[in-house]
Amino acid sequence: MRKVTRYPVDGHNALWQIYRTVSPWKGVKNFICIQIARYCPILQVKNWIYRHLLGMKVGKHTAFGLMVMVDVFFPEKITVGDNTIIGYNTTILAHEYLIQEYRLGEVIIGSHVMVGANTTILPGVTVGDGAVIAAGSIVHRDVAAGSFVGGNPLRELKFKQDDMD
Repeated sequence: MRKVTRYPVDGHNALWQIYRTVSPWKGVKNFICIQIARYCPILQVKNWIYRHLLGMKVGKHTAFGLMVMVDVFFPEKITVGDNTIIGYNTTILAHEYLIQEYRLGEVIIGSHVMVGANTTILPGVTVGDGAVIAAGSIVHRDVAAGSFVGGNPLRELKFKQDDMD
């Protein structure tokens, strides 16, 4: 089970009520900063934007691939360890706006983690140190340190040592 806090809403769906939970100006500022970082080819500049303009916790030598999309409304709930790679076009969410509620959860990605391209990481998930997530995966639960996971639904993947040679 993901570690999220649930907030029920009355009336229209939760997304229609988003600006009761987050300032529209914060959303606009974050959106612009994220779009600059998504297209920026300079890793140091991306990490500076994430750390200093969005409030994310980003470790040393972490690399965000081109087009990575971090949470627009709650990027400060995202932590990424040292020497981790977040693959091309990955999405990292710290919120979910549903019909009758919205949910918020910290996303913690450890050190020396490899996240394959086009992966979606949902709120409230912890990815342990040294884990590998296959491209195109939906990370809807915690990932143990050192494990190799992938798919939708997410499952542990096995491979033969011969495949590594």
